[in-house]
Amino acid sequence: MAFLLALLTVFSTAAGGIVALRARDRMHLVLGASAGILLGLIAFDLIPELFRLDGISESGVPLPMVAFVAGFLVLHIVERAAGLHEPMESEYSAHRHSLAGSIGALGLIVHSFLDGLAIGLAFQVDTTVGWTVAIAVLAHDFADGLNTVTLMRRAGHDRRHAILALVADALAPLVGVAVAMVLHLPDPALAIYLGAFAGLLTYLATSEILPEAHAHHRSRLTLVMTVGGVAAMYAVTSFA
Repeated sequence: MAFLLALLTVFSTAAGGIVALRARDRMHLVLGASAGILLGLIAFDLIPELFRLDGISESGVPLPMVAFVAGFLVLHIVERAAGLHEPMESEYSAHRHSLAGSIGALGLIVHSFLDGLAIGLAFQVDTTVGWTVAIAVLAHDFADGLNTVTLMRRAGHDRRHAILALVADALAPLVGVAVAMVLHLPDPALAIYLGAFAGLLTYLATSEILPEAHAHHRSRLTLVMTVGGVAAMYAVTSFA
């Protein structure tokens, strides 16, 4: 059953990626929605999840939140050191190679792998728990696919590389379920990963995607798409 549900996430992720690939003429709207979805994913899914995990300190600053700040700052420092914020010659230029976008896409693939791992481990505990986790994963995998393609195109990669990243993201949950059969990931380690990943996504949403969405299309509709993305993730996570 775990593999069957993980297979459904493949289609959910692929659907999100296809939407991003076919919306190039209105990419500023996709970027606006993607930023909102990322912010919603961070606030309503990732951060609450890491506080539900065991091993978080009751006193002082929780280690996962230290990882959150570290993830944000590391990506910021890497970008600045590599000079990745120089002006582009044209919007969505294929010659702009943004390391941040590539790292973000890789992070989403790792996140999808952990989604599959979570499904597999949940079914080892109890069938009801397995279904609950699987529904939550399915609910946000569409956004994962959309964001993976968006980040790859934002990084300057061509359509073929974006599709390859989408395929990797779509298949990652299946690999996670397989690994769950033989490996147990301690909750404290998962919490630290989620914290660092949330920090990385926060940087991407606020410093990369949103500025690009408004750089050449200062429309109110882009802002509406961002707010709508946040609201959609709130609805999805509340339902899941």
